[in-house]
Amino acid sequence: MYKRARSWMYHDHLQNNDLSDEFESGVEDFITFSCANPTYMDGTKIRCPCKNCKNKAYKDPEDVRWHLYKYGFIENYFNWTSQGEPIHHERFVERENLLASMSRNDPTQRNDYENMNWDQRMVNDAIGQHNVPEHYDSSPNMSDEGPSESFSTPTTNDSQDLFFRVLESADRPLYGCGTKFSQLQFVSRLMSIKADHNWSETSVTELLLLLRDAHEGPNTIPESFYAMRKLVSDLGLPVHHIDTCRSGCMLFWKDDKDLHHCKFCGEERYKNQKGIGDGETRKLTAVTTLRYLPLAPRLQRLYASVVTASEMTWHKNHVSQEDMMCHPSDSPAWKHFDTTYPRFAKEARNVRLGLCTDGFAPHGQYGKNYSCWPVILTPYNLPPGMCMKSPYMFLTLIIPGPNNPKTKIDVYMQPLIDELKMLWETGVVTFDAARNELFRLHASVLWTISDFPAYGMLSGWSTAGIMSCPICMENTSAFYLKYSRKPCHFDCHRKFLPLNHSYRRDKMSFLKDKIERSAPPPRLNGRELWARVRSIPSAIEEPNEKPSGYGVEHKWTKQSIFWELPYWKNLLIRHNLDLMHTEKNVFDNIFNTVMGVKGKTKDGLVSRKDVALYCSRPGIEVQSDSVGPINKAVYTVTHTQAQCILEWITSLQFPDGYMSNLKRCVNFDESRLMHMKSHDCHVFMQRLIPIAFREMLPPHVWGCLTEISMLFQTLCSVVLDTKAIQDLERTVPILMCNMEKIFPPAFFDHMEHLIIHLPYEAKVAGTAQYRWMYVFERFLRELKKKVKNKAHVEASICQAYITEEISTFASYYFESHVRCKRRRVGRNDDIGGARSRGAFSIFNYPGRGSGKEHHRFVVGEELQIAQTYVLVNCPEVDPYLRQFIENFQGQDESELDKLISSQFAQWFKDFVHSPVNGISDPLLSSLAWGPKSRATTWPMYFINGYNYHTVERGLNKATYNSGVCVRSSNYANSDTDWYGSLEDIIQLDYPGPLGLHVVLFKCSWIDPIRGVRKHHKYNIVDVNFKYKYKVNEPFILAQQAAQVYYASYPSMRKGSDWLCACKTSAKRTLIENVKEDEFAYQPNEPDAVPQIEPIETMPPLRDPSGIELHVDPEDAIEPTNAGQEDSDRDEGNGSDESEDVEVEVEDEGFY
Repeated sequence: MYKRARSWMYHDHLQNNDLSDEFESGVEDFITFSCANPTYMDGTKIRCPCKNCKNKAYKDPEDVRWHLYKYGFIENYFNWTSQGEPIHHERFVERENLLASMSRNDPTQRNDYENMNWDQRMVNDAIGQHNVPEHYDSSPNMSDEGPSESFSTPTTNDSQDLFFRVLESADRPLYGCGTKFSQLQFVSRLMSIKADHNWSETSVTELLLLLRDAHEGPNTIPESFYAMRKLVSDLGLPVHHIDTCRSGCMLFWKDDKDLHHCKFCGEERYKNQKGIGDGETRKLTAVTTLRYLPLAPRLQRLYASVVTASEMTWHKNHVSQEDMMCHPSDSPAWKHFDTTYPRFAKEARNVRLGLCTDGFAPHGQYGKNYSCWPVILTPYNLPPGMCMKSPYMFLTLIIPGPNNPKTKIDVYMQPLIDELKMLWETGVVTFDAARNELFRLHASVLWTISDFPAYGMLSGWSTAGIMSCPICMENTSAFYLKYSRKPCHFDCHRKFLPLNHSYRRDKMSFLKDKIERSAPPPRLNGRELWARVRSIPSAIEEPNEKPSGYGVEHKWTKQSIFWELPYWKNLLIRHNLDLMHTEKNVFDNIFNTVMGVKGKTKDGLVSRKDVALYCSRPGIEVQSDSVGPINKAVYTVTHTQAQCILEWITSLQFPDGYMSNLKRCVNFDESRLMHMKSHDCHVFMQRLIPIAFREMLPPHVWGCLTEISMLFQTLCSVVLDTKAIQDLERTVPILMCNMEKIFPPAFFDHMEHLIIHLPYEAKVAGTAQYRWMYVFERFLRELKKKVKNKAHVEASICQAYITEEISTFASYYFESHVRCKRRRVGRNDDIGGARSRGAFSIFNYPGRGSGKEHHRFVVGEELQIAQTYVLVNCPEVDPYLRQFIENFQGQDESELDKLISSQFAQWFKDFVHSPVNGISDPLLSSLAWGPKSRATTWPMYFINGYNYHTVERGLNKATYNSGVCVRSSNYANSDTDWYGSLEDIIQLDYPGPLGLHVVLFKCSWIDPIRGVRKHHKYNIVDVNFKYKYKVNEPFILAQQAAQVYYASYPSMRKGSDWLCACKTSAKRTLIENVKEDEFAYQPNEPDAVPQIEPIETMPPLRDPSGIELHVDPEDAIEPTNAGQEDSDRDEGNGSDESEDVEVEVEDEGFY
């Protein structure tokens, strides 16, 4: 239509060196039209479509007029889409017809889409987002203001060409015209293999050459990885390169894009061009470059495939249980945001994001000192099985090294913040493949996630020094220790107690002669914080200066760039305290202090000098001129006890995948654990601390450490009980004060202090697994593996990430038999689908046997017991069981149990097959006949995310997978858990054409009366295998079992047979259409919420044994005057955390 009416655009517009009247009139019409669409303008400027600018630059209308007069229009630009004209293109009409054929709602129109090959569908969905009426780059906030052409994106006509160009490769056969395997299918599959297994580019190229040589006939196999990547590059998403100052002072973009020197420090923008002669020209190379991967097209791609688009509204359809939180959408922070911005909340497809950044060393611990800082965003709309998984974590910025950006990180985040503002204010028009419609997509950031040093970088409040706490701020009571010469948060927690609490008046147990009368520090909301920082300059305005009053009145280093987001001041939580690093540092302090690890303990000579100065603790005080020895305190163990604990650690056996092998961490010479991964500390803190020190420390010290352990266990649980968290928030100040009554002041650095703020954040923001660093550390570990060229770290990461993005999207369309990373089976997956709804609930439950399969006969009493157990535990048999019991009214419970065990199976068989009763259900008939006597057995079985081994299988293995826990049987009125070990795994097959079977675990049980004891306050269960259960009831259904492991107690006494029973949480496999309550019992909630009580009567802190501990001369530091803050110390990380944290990938969240 437009082509005929606008033919004047490409007639010779210069006639006798003069403009034709038709062309001049047409240009006026074009400028009038462009100026009438302010949405597609940048202020008063419009896009220039001349052959030189190609719609990539905004210019004044007068400049556009002269450009068109001089250069003419770009080719085939009949449809003025970049100026706001609706799309009307012949090929777009074809595309619209193709979209219409994708309707899932109209069966008569979906045949064309369903008849397409998977690669054609992939192209259709991937490039379809470019063809919406308003591309995201059409908004003024994303105009071409960067260097060179880095922000240029295809116009609508270009994207039409792109669509059909890629579609050609999907139609191009790989071998001749007779094969259905296309070139795009081959390339997509190979790219997926490369990304999944981290192949080098050279190895892919050599493989391609081999395949070309192996096939002598004509083929379209690419010659190299470069050619292969170029073929699928159109399926990739954009990357923008922005030059930066070497020192991180500024970006060379927007108004500064033409500068050659930093306007703050004067550093050169480009590298020196050595070896270039006169008259030679060479492209200038920037010293450092920021790689920015726009977020909007990546969010749009989530809606491009039905696989992900249908899941993006899960949070809206999810029904949460009252007073329970299992997803960020259950949290008050999410609900408050919805209430504050109802228009945003009305559209369920709008995206809530979490932002994370952290640095890592790509060259390893012993390589070149280099720090690379990626910025990652992840959407929270997705269900738990997809949320925060690697395919849905978007790398948006790669901040170049080699130095830590510190406060200047805001300089690098400018493009991302600009895009986030655009996504909030105007959004992007997006095609939803699940609903087959267009909608305007908006997005918001709920909070940031980082370790504590990065918390300071993002928030603008320095997290070093005595004012390190970003919640207490200047209201902290922290101080510098005179002898230890470091910040201390000792006696900072009594102010959080009720005003009438006895601890507030205690002059002896905390700082000597001090009564605490002050109120807790106020927690400032977003508007109050904004009132404080609004006058502070940002790092973009003054990158090398600190605000006035820094270090004395406040610790603000800048006004954070996040305050530019319109909604930032209305969030309940803006920056999260990372529970992973906090827990690790607290564990290190506790374990090293209790074990007395040289150089790591918080109870050295200088620490005891501080005790004498600040506290009143006779018996463990040391005078200022002392060089040792020091008296042993009750919160430490002797060398012999420490060796006993380490021996116990080497003897521990855990289920497969529970944690790494702790034997490798034990160092007997130094009485310490070395090279502990973050997740190992996580498990040890929450599960093993109460066991390790139960018989080694006095009850009041052990109880305090156990309560700390249980606190972290509660905060890390999969499901949070809001009432329990509120109780924890109320009692955690008592716990911190109890710790202060026991441990020396040097023990309490800022990590110990942060514990007091964790319950509040859990109460407001929800479960920890969506707010901690484990998943991001794993993501960074994968990025580190992608660094193939260590001379160009950021470029190497970026290229590999783009390749992985393409392969991940392509994997959504692979045929069902194709193996890829996204379909990889979990280590404990049962490889079973949803159970059949037509069969009884106990039949064919998803699970799989493993190991060598055997067959044996189950006969006699064993068969009768197994058959009866199956019947009694089948819900469909309950009416018949009640009818059987009615025949024996008046019998006591024990007699009734004997009658059920001996007679019910035969009675049920006779009743079902009796013609009088008229029962014709084939399932009941098959169940009544009973199982076949020939059964199948395995040494291993996978079910409900657990991996079970028989006792015989587990002999001489480093892992222990034979522990079983189950609730008492259905026909016993008891809530007691039964503990035992797995002896055999038996599958019973039932006769009939339906192929029904039931898997039973044959177990050896511990007597629940004599062999089980429980510490009720801390819910610690001990078992003793000497007391076996005498009744012959060995069987349970496999799906009823929960896995446990048994740990002995390290003890100086011999002959103790009591073991601690520790329940584990399954590596759950999500099963479609199976409700949550249909899973087996799994302790995803904490074993118990700590019941924290004050220590009213404090025993002496000196060990009554009177052992003296000699001091290493290196620890005898001369006393110094520690008055004012040490500025050099204050500017450090202020944390023991390492940038390159190692995590056990398979272990996260499994205990």
